[in-house]
Amino acid sequence: MHAIERFLAACRRQPVDRPPVWIMRQAGRYMESYRELKTRVSFMELCRTPQYATEATMMAVDQLDIDAAIVFSDILIPLEPIGLKVDFDDRGPRVEPPVRCLADVERLNVNGATDHLGYVYEAIGQIQRELDGRLPLLGFAGSPFTLAVYAIEGGTTRNKHAIRRMIYDAPEALHLLLSKLSDLVGAYLVAQVKAGVNAVQIFDTWGGLLTEAEWRVFSLPYTQRAMRTVRAATDAPIIHYALEASHLVPAMVELPCDVLSVDWREPLSSVRKRTGYLHAYQGNVESGIMTASHGAIDRAVRECLEDFGRVPGHILNLGHGITPDANVAAAKHFVAVAKEAGAKLWATGSAL
Repeated sequence: MHAIERFLAACRRQPVDRPPVWIMRQAGRYMESYRELKTRVSFMELCRTPQYATEATMMAVDQLDIDAAIVFSDILIPLEPIGLKVDFDDRGPRVEPPVRCLADVERLNVNGATDHLGYVYEAIGQIQRELDGRLPLLGFAGSPFTLAVYAIEGGTTRNKHAIRRMIYDAPEALHLLLSKLSDLVGAYLVAQVKAGVNAVQIFDTWGGLLTEAEWRVFSLPYTQRAMRTVRAATDAPIIHYALEASHLVPAMVELPCDVLSVDWREPLSSVRKRTGYLHAYQGNVESGIMTASHGAIDRAVRECLEDFGRVPGHILNLGHGITPDANVAAAKHFVAVAKEAGAKLWATGSAL
């Protein structure tokens, strides 16, 4: 079965010869080749330069033998053309000036903002030429709420109190910000599909900060809006990922996406039952396994496959991104055992 056909079929809950496998953050600091690249350019230069973004994307393709590539970029990139400065240092991302009041939100202009991200679309074209039809290519964006958290906090913070204050004291400003960001995310994903990606993923990384009631107010409707924009303009599958969000699973069924990607805290079989098998599912091996022995990786992958079963609609992945203390040998082994055990599961009914 061809890799693109396999991936798209899995997204649409159609039978496959085995579940496809890729890894979130599959090009990153755990790779010696990536670390060498970072000695030549800054992270933002890497994201803004199609040649370097292509080089980073293809590292995972060439070294890991994964079933899908994902364009190298960052979820904060589309904040730049709306009037915010994005940079990275040893502590993580910085977004300036932070958005803290209604006036701050009102000055942000999303109209035509995605037209200024041509370097992303150029990278997509270059990557697709490198792939030459071998694999599907994924694009991505942050969810409106997750982008709002970074914009309001000014980067990565421990307590997320700035977003909390806006939820409690200035919800009207937050709703306006989320409305603008939903238009931005929808337009950005459509532009990526038009540039050549085969599917897109929305990262609701900070959605788990919210209660289900809050998520239904401050995340769900805006992510729905962005997804509907994509749906209206393309037929590309949409994947939704949420971190630390098991409590949100009952509400996530209302998302108009094809695939729900969840972290490792709940078995996928349980997530499937709780959501009525209305979606395909991605994940959800715990990412720390990549620092363990190959035997431990074997067991974790096979247990995940056995738990989901010989049922259409599984894309094997980690429950979060691969971490810098992992290594290429572990990632290659993860992919290899996933392919072997997945094929055996679909041939015999057991991955063990």
